[in-house]
Amino acid sequence: MTHPAGPANLIRPEGPWTHRDVAANGARFHIAEMGDGPLVLLLHGFPQYWWTWRHQLTALAEAGFRAVAMDLRGVGGSDRTPRGYDPANLALDVTGVIRSLGEPDAALVGHDLGGYLAWTAAVMRPKLIRRLAVSAMPHPRRWRAAMLKDMRQTKAGSYVWGFQRPFVPERQLTANGGELVGKLVRGWAGPRFLEQPDAHQAVARYEQAMCVPSTAHCSVEPYRWLVRSMARPDGIQFNRRMKRPVRVPTMQMQGALDPVLRTRSSAGSGQYVEAPYRWRLFDGVGHWPHEEDPAAFSSELIGWLKDPEPDR
Repeated sequence: MTHPAGPANLIRPEGPWTHRDVAANGARFHIAEMGDGPLVLLLHGFPQYWWTWRHQLTALAEAGFRAVAMDLRGVGGSDRTPRGYDPANLALDVTGVIRSLGEPDAALVGHDLGGYLAWTAAVMRPKLIRRLAVSAMPHPRRWRAAMLKDMRQTKAGSYVWGFQRPFVPERQLTANGGELVGKLVRGWAGPRFLEQPDAHQAVARYEQAMCVPSTAHCSVEPYRWLVRSMARPDGIQFNRRMKRPVRVPTMQMQGALDPVLRTRSSAGSGQYVEAPYRWRLFDGVGHWPHEEDPAAFSSELIGWLKDPEPDR
């Protein structure tokens, strides 16, 4: 187990938030937090770290929530461990952080891989999840079916298949100061992303963060498990486990222009939810709704979190 040596102004920049480490599930996790009130835990995706939630941290805190953005295992300021990158263990990281924060439960907000883990945590530890909001990620069973049976989604998610090669993805992600990371972030975004005043700074941060030693390897390991386990007993067991319905109010958000997770793939995830379910499509937005249109995303999220009756 190692702790990252990334520059402090990259992983722990000064701001209205505070930084600290919490222990959970046998590892140490970096969090940035703001505000007081009901806990909202924010889970980033690939190829980012907690910084992707900078806009939502302040918006949620101002709205009366305790907003916490964590770095997932192997990324940002959290521990790089040699193992533990399957979704069940990563979901236990998430629920372990909720317990370490001293809260009885949390509203989970996950994007991309963080969304996959949010779905998983809501099935595995439903008593710890108060509400579930997922962006740019279908339910795990829906994702698996789309990747295997929908040729358009198979092609759109080609980067996942490319991650199965040994060593090569890590070298590509860190070459030229993380240049590929920047290309992916810009390429997966809609036209509004680069209109944001801090977009270029954010891209530079993601490029630098990927170059922190071991980050690239830890970032692709979850995707290697997702594909390589499909025909293995552990993967089959996980897929069966995810048949259990989600029984907490759920909102699913999708960018209409997302080029890597098609709207058709995400739509239909509501069949796995036996609770109030809401679908929100953001027009003119790609894979990063919370960064491409942070005001609209935060407004939608906060309105739903405060809604006492989030009906269908």
